Amino acid sequence: MTDLFDMKARALRRDRAARMGPELFLYDRAFDDCLQRLSMVQRQFGRALLIGAPDPGWRDRLHIFAGEVQVREPGKLFAERAASETLVEDAWEPPEAAYDLIVTVGTLDTVNDLPLALRLIRLAMKRGGLLLGAMSGGDTVPLLRCAMRAADTVAGAAAPHVHPRIEAAALAPLLQSAGFADPVVDVDRASVAYPSFERLVTDLRAMGATNLLSNRPRFMSKAALSAAVQAFEAAGDKSRTIEKFEILHFAAWAPDKG
Repeated sequence: MTDLFDMKARALRRDRAARMGPELFLYDRAFDDCLQRLSMVQRQFGRALLIGAPDPGWRDRLHIFAGEVQVREPGKLFAERAASETLVEDAWEPPEAAYDLIVTVGTLDTVNDLPLALRLIRLAMKRGGLLLGAMSGGDTVPLLRCAMRAADTVAGAAAPHVHPRIEAAALAPLLQSAGFADPVVDVDRASVAYPSFERLVTDLRAMGATNLLSNRPRFMSKAALSAAVQAFEAAGDKSRTIEKFEILHFAAWAPDKG
């Protein structure tokens, strides 16, 4: 069976974002929230793992809360800039019980087997360890989805343009199934004004967040693209269109026993 996401394309898109100069406003928003939550835990951690590091400065910021911080990153260029190694979250061999803190930002929404990725993260954690993270949720880019449906209408066939994403209500049960305790999931919705469809696409490219589906279309006709642009702009006020991004923040603990 074909994987949902193309992992090679995911790494290459993150490399492209690194070369462009990554757009970090959503990543920083998510990472800042993780740090704020850590500040409320009132605990110093021994060894932490950061998964996803489009900004190499994140390691030092996380170091405030942990004596040692290791970094793993899906994209080769981001990994090199963070002096770290690459990682595919559902296809790695984690060191067992190695970390008492794992923070993962902006990557788990594009793994092929999220339950397995969570189980592997759990395996890497010490008893009593804390998992904090953020990932894109199901209500992300609704206007882009509508625009792509308009494009499909012109093309005469539906095509997979936008990623399926997990809903907030489904995440806590997944964390519990992976062996975590006391999961908490919060939803943050960011509204961003775009002057054009092209600017939205440019931002998505600079986030490494364009279409990574294995069966994604490789070509869009001019007519279909024009329909998408018109639909996106029609959803706005002629000068800007407000797109939404949903971020799922989650926290859970590795049980002290078992």
